[in-house]
Amino acid sequence: MAEEEVVEQQELYEHYRIQADPGQTILRIDKFLADRIMNASRTRIQNAANAGNILVNDNPVKPNYKIKPGDVVQIVLPTPPREVDLIPENIPLNIVYEDDDVLVVNKPAGMVVHPAYGNYTGTLVNALMWHFRDLPLFSSGETRPGLVHRIDKNTSGILVIAKNEFALNRLSKQFFDRTTDRRYQALIWGVPDPREGTITGNVGRSIRDRKVMQVFSDGNEGKPAVTHYKVLEDFGYISLVECKLETGRTHQIRVHFSYIRHPLFNDEEYGGSQILKGTTFAKYQQFIKNCFKTLPRQALHAKSLAFDHPVTGKRLFFDSDLPDDMVQVIEKWRVYISGRDTEM
Repeated sequence: MAEEEVVEQQELYEHYRIQADPGQTILRIDKFLADRIMNASRTRIQNAANAGNILVNDNPVKPNYKIKPGDVVQIVLPTPPREVDLIPENIPLNIVYEDDDVLVVNKPAGMVVHPAYGNYTGTLVNALMWHFRDLPLFSSGETRPGLVHRIDKNTSGILVIAKNEFALNRLSKQFFDRTTDRRYQALIWGVPDPREGTITGNVGRSIRDRKVMQVFSDGNEGKPAVTHYKVLEDFGYISLVECKLETGRTHQIRVHFSYIRHPLFNDEEYGGSQILKGTTFAKYQQFIKNCFKTLPRQALHAKSLAFDHPVTGKRLFFDSDLPDDMVQVIEKWRVYISGRDTEM
């Protein structure tokens, strides 16, 4: 499901790779790196190591690790190296929770999470740059400061943002270790059988269109992806489902449901923007068109998120109401189904 959804299973990007010289003396890794990376304090390096973001010979190490001759050191982070200049923008945020370390927001559909080709302004990151303009993390030059996961532009819902490096590292590790709990609600075409189950299948970039994803059933390509689902409400031709992500690949929910021939309602990229179930009656066709007009996007909402607070360790849970466009379409279907039952 994505970003939407989700976002991807937390991916780590290599920012630095340094190999110790054959004559390297035994030295703590935090001192070793502080001497070699500009503007990197030992505290910052220690935080990264404690969160598992510093690898030596492909294995995570602690700040007291002693560098040896020939060691290959990598610093891996949840954001790619800087790609574009960020412009702070005074964009309102729907803040669900905030403290000194984390911010939880309810992102509206239509907002891009981070700047990328074609969307360099008006993104959540641009808004965060303004909102946190006095915090060091948001003036560090990172392309995606504070982001530990993301959801698609046209997916609404809950996101957590780190406000400092320590929180960023700790939260990133939770997403990487799959200890968070992310639940989505979606409207899909048809009613899956069974009504509660699990969708598996490696997800990767489509061979035909690199802008979308596809499922590789043989497992030789893409990355493993697992989506658990259950039907919450059955409208006959469509259904409301809850999805729990075990992994978080790009477009995971959207591509998984398309794969089992139940694409998300009005998901243009994955085949859900056509009338796939129902009758050929003009009245029904018009009803669907009205629903598409009310909900001009894929019907997907990141409803809840649970994670451990990066400092206190307390388990936090945040839930959100379905957005108005999804609520209105659900109500339309309830009325439609009740009217059809009455006629029968």
